[in-house]
Amino acid sequence: QYGDVDSATRLFSSTANKSNYIYTAMFKGLISNNMAEKVFDLLDEMEIKPGSFTLAILFKACAELANDRAIKIGRKLLDEMPENYRNDVVVLNSAMYMLMKFGDIQSAERIFRSIKAKGANIYGALMNGYNLNGESWKCFKIFEEMKEKD
Repeated sequence: QYGDVDSATRLFSSTANKSNYIYTAMFKGLISNNMAEKVFDLLDEMEIKPGSFTLAILFKACAELANDRAIKIGRKLLDEMPENYRNDVVVLNSAMYMLMKFGDIQSAERIFRSIKAKGANIYGALMNGYNLNGESWKCFKIFEEMKEKD
């Protein structure tokens, strides 16, 4: 977080039994230091399944890069996402953001529609995605739907 990626990498490498928490901290540090590509290198070495918060951070890394490798990894993570994460608003919000960054509006909308209890953050994620993809006019429809829910 403070820019000393080398020290963090040494500490990470010296840790024997890496937990999701350790991976998540390292991933977040790499992303905040504009090194999202290195997140994918670590993911390849990861010997445990990503937890929900780790998965949300991985979706963020994919969104940050939105290159061919990121798109492939992001879609694979989404396809293999455990069923119990499909109700996790933090994970789904991050997945929607990633898909919108990929320009895949339809998949993001599918996730949006699958969420039963939509909070303002979920509506906001969809509206931000529409703006990002030049479909601002759809925000009005979503805003009206949001008002009806209240």
